[in-house]
Amino acid sequence: MGEPTAGARVGPEASTGSAAGAAEVPELVEGACAPVGPEVSTGSATGTSEVPELVEGTGATTVPRIRVDARDDRVVATLDRPERRNAIDQATVDELHALCAELEERPRTLVLTGAGGIFAAGADIAQLRERTGDDARRGINATVFDRIRHLPMPVIAAVDGFALGGGAELAYAADIRIGTARVRFGNPEPGLGIIAAAGASWRLPEIVGHARASELLLTARVIDADEALAWGLLSSVHEPDALLAAAHAIADRIAANSVRATILTKRALLAPRADHPAIDGELQAELFDSADKRTRMTAFLERKKK
Repeated sequence: MGEPTAGARVGPEASTGSAAGAAEVPELVEGACAPVGPEVSTGSATGTSEVPELVEGTGATTVPRIRVDARDDRVVATLDRPERRNAIDQATVDELHALCAELEERPRTLVLTGAGGIFAAGADIAQLRERTGDDARRGINATVFDRIRHLPMPVIAAVDGFALGGGAELAYAADIRIGTARVRFGNPEPGLGIIAAAGASWRLPEIVGHARASELLLTARVIDADEALAWGLLSSVHEPDALLAAAHAIADRIAANSVRATILTKRALLAPRADHPAIDGELQAELFDSADKRTRMTAFLERKKK
């Protein structure tokens, strides 16, 4: 399968969140930071998808939270806690840190996805309820999401179903986000008496603009795939059974390029505006003097002669 076209909806059955073609919203379970109350709606103009009220969560277990498929040029990490809608608890955070350490040591593209037709319905409310001001200052989720954001190689979030609260903020930390028609993005934290403090307040404005980010974060509204696509939060939409293949197609395109050039391109993208254009020149200087650049350009010129 080829790389999906940016900004395009893929697949004949991709539907909006409207009453005429609403994607069924799976019932949420305890332990996830999801919208509370029947008034929560998707971004559809003609219909809503009700999200049942959540009940209290449960404590952590020793069961692994993330399933990892490591390959030579990429790693696919699947949040695998479907019975809790992949709610992000302390054990998940610890496993994400371990994964980041591996990818910092041996850089590869990371594909993040979720099991059971859902990305992540948020943080584990049972743990969140017991956290204190000191925990907030430690930035438990913010720290690991920032580490993911600054991994050397690109991060692709393949989002299906709910990406709410901390789950949405995990997706915001990716370089590229693709999804399915069942996607629902939202930050319901104010309804739970807290703010979205793990990246939404600064990453979401960078992705969709300040006005749109303000509306989402201040109203705690949930948006569907169509709105996420229109806003640029998603770059493409696929059928659920084709989502991972689409992520791999993007990873294939990345793998065909120079690893060092990819790493330095991401570094330039993450650099503050004040660092440009000086940083671009420094990064380019390294690449201009590399053997890989000469080899690739020589091969390109030789192909043109044929």
